[in-house]
Amino acid sequence: MKNIVILISGRGSNMQAIVNAAIPNVRIAAVLSNSETAAGLAWAAEKGIATDSINHKNYDSRLAFDTAMMEKIDAYQPDLVVLAGFMRILTPEFCRHYQDRLINIHPSLLPSFTGLHTHERALAAGCRIAGCTIHFVTPELDCGPIIAQGVVPILDGDTADTVAARVLKVEHTLFPKAVADFAAGRLKIEGNRVINPNHEISADSRFCA
Repeated sequence: MKNIVILISGRGSNMQAIVNAAIPNVRIAAVLSNSETAAGLAWAAEKGIATDSINHKNYDSRLAFDTAMMEKIDAYQPDLVVLAGFMRILTPEFCRHYQDRLINIHPSLLPSFTGLHTHERALAAGCRIAGCTIHFVTPELDCGPIIAQGVVPILDGDTADTVAARVLKVEHTLFPKAVADFAAGRLKIEGNRVINPNHEISADSRFCA
């Protein structure tokens, strides 16, 4: 049984997708947040999952906050830490502490559009596809080894909100699969590449036609 700790900052829809997937050999040990008012905490608590929060605004540096968060996370002895909408830039110390057992989902097809406002930037660039990427986290922002990617079309008349909604549906399918692959030992890191024999590109059917 693999212990999983999930970090969120808001409603945690990807966290909910992972919990609802009831992945074999996975125990959601805790859901933690940097906001005590994060809606996802109440949802997780209703499911009987341990929850906690610490406010990053109470710390005078990123490292001080990350150190406090690491102490809370480590109390659950996690095999994997999952960033499911955790809106914090992590320190190198945090990333190294959880090396090869810290994963994130990003709403773009990395390495394109790292950082924020991904859908607005994709539209501005005239992209015809968008998507999401699940990757291992390293100190370099949004540049860790890629585990899985999902693709959706960008349609005429799309806005950032409509693209985001389309991508989110793919996220909710792809993220639980990635956690399941990790728990089953199917992921192997070779340099900056993840070998995942179970992964197929998740794509919107309209794009595949």
